[in-house]
Amino acid sequence: MTYEDIVYKVRGTFESADARRIFEHIAFEIDIIGEGAGAMYFEVSNRSCVIEPYNYYDNDGVITATADVLIKLANLELHLKDALEQGLLRFEGNNYKMQLCLDNIRLPGVKYD
Repeated sequence: MTYEDIVYKVRGTFESADARRIFEHIAFEIDIIGEGAGAMYFEVSNRSCVIEPYNYYDNDGVITATADVLIKLANLELHLKDALEQGLLRFEGNNYKMQLCLDNIRLPGVKYD
């Protein structure tokens, strides 16, 4: 899988997420390791989610994961919270802002409690 394929798939899922419950700016750099290596960023701005294929140096944290894990997240086969708990991806940064995302972003097709 190429870097461009990964960005396309992740963008397709997460840009349609509902972030209306988040009222502050959040930006995470996502570093892809292994196959399709590269960087992209996830941003919540104006209560919308954006994915772009660029580094984001002024970020609130860095997520590091393989393409396989990111694709599972994008295919809704794995939840971000579970991936973090299972050590399938690493997060370094502002834990408060990560928790805001975990608690408030809703993906289409996913049932929430």
